Amino acid sequence: MAASRPSAPLFAVLVRGPSMAPTLRHGDALLVRRGGRGIRPGDVVVGVFRSRPDLVVVKRAARPEAGGWWLTGDNDLVTDDSRAYGVADVLGRVVLRYWPHPRRFPRYRSV
Repeated sequence: MAASRPSAPLFAVLVRGPSMAPTLRHGDALLVRRGGRGIRPGDVVVGVFRSRPDLVVVKRAARPEAGGWWLTGDNDLVTDDSRAYGVADVLGRVVLRYWPHPRRFPRYRSV
């Protein structure tokens, strides 16, 4: 996942790796609404694990925990998520995939 810490209300990220397949694939470009407020379980988010502040990830918000979020990947076979790194702080919620196949993301999905 390529991104820098956001400072604008919306920011773009590039998916790297297969951890969110089939929802997202390597190379997908996403538009993200900055901020961790209003996140619901099932939302696709950009976050930073507290134990790995150098690692910015795109994952699914599973549940609030310890003032942050428990994040999971959609592809259990290849994901490193909260099961490995613990609680994460959410930087923003994915609202749109704009490349290669534009698609709006629903507000949330049950997990």
